[in-house]
Amino acid sequence: MPDAYISQTKRDQLQKFMDRMDVREADLTEKFILGSGKGGQKVNKTASCVYLKHEPSGIEVKCQCSRSREMNRYHARKEVCERLEERKLGAASRRRQAAEKVRRQKRRRSRRQKNRMLDEKHQQSERKARRRPVREME
Repeated sequence: MPDAYISQTKRDQLQKFMDRMDVREADLTEKFILGSGKGGQKVNKTASCVYLKHEPSGIEVKCQCSRSREMNRYHARKEVCERLEERKLGAASRRRQAAEKVRRQKRRRSRRQKNRMLDEKHQQSERKARRRPVREME
Protein backbone atom coordinates (compact mmCIF):
# COMPACT_ATOMS: atom_id res chain seq x y z
CA MET A 1 0.00 0.00 0.00
CA PRO A 2 2.70 2.57 -0.91
CA ASP A 3 1.63 6.21 -0.96
CA ALA A 4 3.26 9.60 -0.55
CA TYR A 5 0.58 10.69 1.95
CA ILE A 6 1.16 7.90 4.46
CA SER A 7 4.51 7.63 6.23
CA GLN A 8 6.26 4.30 6.65
CA THR A 9 5.85 4.48 10.44
CA LYS A 10 2.08 4.85 10.10
CA ARG A 11 1.97 1.92 7.69
CA ASP A 12 4.00 -0.17 10.17
CA GLN A 13 1.70 0.81 13.04
CA LEU A 14 -1.35 -0.16 10.99
CA GLN A 15 0.22 -3.51 10.11
CA LYS A 16 0.92 -4.21 13.80
CA PHE A 17 -2.67 -3.22 14.66
CA MET A 18 -3.99 -5.54 11.93
CA ASP A 19 -1.78 -8.38 13.22
CA ARG A 20 -2.98 -7.80 16.79
CA MET A 21 -6.63 -7.92 15.66
CA ASP A 22 -6.00 -10.95 13.38
CA VAL A 23 -6.97 -9.08 10.21
CA ARG A 24 -5.31 -10.47 7.11
CA GLU A 25 -5.42 -8.94 3.65
CA ALA A 26 -6.86 -12.23 2.35
CA ASP A 27 -9.89 -11.80 4.66
CA LEU A 28 -10.70 -8.36 3.24
CA THR A 29 -12.95 -7.74 0.24
CA GLU A 30 -12.07 -4.37 -1.23
CA LYS A 31 -14.05 -2.36 -3.78
CA PHE A 32 -13.63 1.16 -5.07
CA ILE A 33 -16.81 3.13 -5.69
CA LEU A 34 -17.61 6.57 -7.02
CA GLY A 35 -17.55 9.21 -4.36
CA SER A 36 -20.36 11.58 -3.52
CA GLY A 37 -20.99 14.71 -1.52
CA LYS A 38 -18.70 17.71 -1.18
CA GLY A 39 -15.68 18.02 -3.42
CA GLY A 40 -17.16 18.84 -6.80
CA GLN A 41 -16.77 17.08 -10.10
CA LYS A 42 -13.42 15.47 -9.29
CA VAL A 43 -14.87 13.52 -6.36
CA ASN A 44 -17.95 12.49 -8.32
CA LYS A 45 -15.94 11.25 -11.32
CA THR A 46 -13.23 9.22 -9.60
CA ALA A 47 -13.65 5.93 -7.75
CA SER A 48 -11.73 6.96 -4.64
CA CYS A 49 -14.33 5.84 -2.08
CA VAL A 50 -13.19 2.55 -0.50
CA TYR A 51 -15.56 -0.23 0.55
CA LEU A 52 -14.02 -2.91 2.79
CA LYS A 53 -15.64 -6.02 4.15
CA HIS A 54 -13.96 -8.24 6.71
CA GLU A 55 -15.35 -11.66 5.78
CA PRO A 56 -14.89 -13.55 9.11
CA SER A 57 -16.62 -10.90 11.22
CA GLY A 58 -18.95 -9.40 8.60
CA ILE A 59 -17.83 -5.85 9.38
CA GLU A 60 -18.38 -3.47 6.46
CA VAL A 61 -16.70 -0.07 6.17
CA LYS A 62 -17.12 2.64 3.57
CA CYS A 63 -14.49 5.37 3.69
CA GLN A 64 -14.34 8.63 1.77
CA CYS A 65 -12.58 11.01 4.14
CA SER A 66 -10.06 12.10 1.52
CA ARG A 67 -9.79 12.53 -2.26
CA SER A 68 -6.84 10.14 -2.26
CA ARG A 69 -7.67 6.49 -2.81
CA GLU A 70 -4.62 5.33 -0.83
CA MET A 71 -5.50 7.52 2.16
CA ASN A 72 -9.03 6.09 2.10
CA ARG A 73 -7.63 2.55 1.95
CA TYR A 74 -5.50 3.30 5.04
CA HIS A 75 -8.40 4.81 6.97
CA ALA A 76 -10.78 1.99 6.01
CA ARG A 77 -8.36 -0.67 7.28
CA LYS A 78 -7.84 1.28 10.49
CA GLU A 79 -11.62 1.57 10.95
CA VAL A 80 -12.07 -2.20 10.51
CA CYS A 81 -9.42 -2.84 13.17
CA GLU A 82 -10.99 -0.33 15.56
CA ARG A 83 -14.42 -1.92 15.18
CA LEU A 84 -12.97 -5.37 15.81
CA GLU A 85 -11.14 -4.04 18.87
CA GLU A 86 -14.38 -2.57 20.15
CA ARG A 87 -16.11 -5.92 19.72
CA LYS A 88 -13.34 -7.86 21.47
CA LEU A 89 -12.58 -5.49 24.32
CA GLY A 90 -15.96 -3.84 24.79
CA ALA A 91 -15.75 -1.01 27.32
CA ALA A 92 -11.96 -1.29 27.51
CA SER A 93 -11.41 -0.28 23.87
CA ARG A 94 -9.80 3.09 23.14
CA ARG A 95 -12.73 4.16 21.00
CA ARG A 96 -15.29 3.45 23.73
CA GLN A 97 -13.13 5.19 26.35
CA ALA A 98 -12.86 8.30 24.17
CA ALA A 99 -16.63 8.35 23.64
CA GLU A 100 -17.20 7.92 27.37
CA LYS A 101 -14.85 10.82 28.13
CA VAL A 102 -16.79 13.11 25.78
CA ARG A 103 -20.08 11.96 27.32
CA ARG A 104 -18.82 12.79 30.82
CA GLN A 105 -17.61 16.21 29.67
CA LYS A 106 -20.99 17.04 28.17
CA ARG A 107 -22.95 15.74 31.14
CA ARG A 108 -24.89 18.42 32.97
CA ARG A 109 -23.56 19.39 36.36
CA SER A 110 -25.68 19.08 39.47
CA ARG A 111 -26.89 22.31 41.09
CA ARG A 112 -24.53 21.84 44.02
CA GLN A 113 -21.58 21.25 41.70
CA LYS A 114 -22.48 24.24 39.56
CA ASN A 115 -22.84 26.56 42.58
CA ARG A 116 -19.51 25.38 43.96
CA MET A 117 -17.81 26.07 40.62
CA LEU A 118 -19.37 29.55 40.41
CA ASP A 119 -18.29 30.34 43.99
CA GLU A 120 -14.72 29.32 43.17
CA LYS A 121 -14.76 31.52 40.08
CA HIS A 122 -16.08 34.45 42.12
CA GLN A 123 -13.35 33.98 44.74
CA GLN A 124 -10.70 33.84 42.00
CA SER A 125 -11.98 37.08 40.45
CA GLU A 126 -11.83 38.76 43.85
CA ARG A 127 -8.21 37.62 44.30
CA LYS A 128 -7.32 39.00 40.90
CA ALA A 129 -9.07 42.29 41.71
CA ARG A 130 -6.92 42.63 44.83
CA ARG A 131 -3.75 42.29 42.72
CA ARG A 132 -4.53 45.37 40.69
CA PRO A 133 -2.50 48.48 41.48
CA VAL A 134 -4.17 50.98 43.78
CA ARG A 135 -5.28 54.15 42.01
CA GLU A 136 -4.60 57.43 43.69
CA MET A 137 -7.60 59.66 44.20
CA GLU A 138 -7.34 63.22 42.99
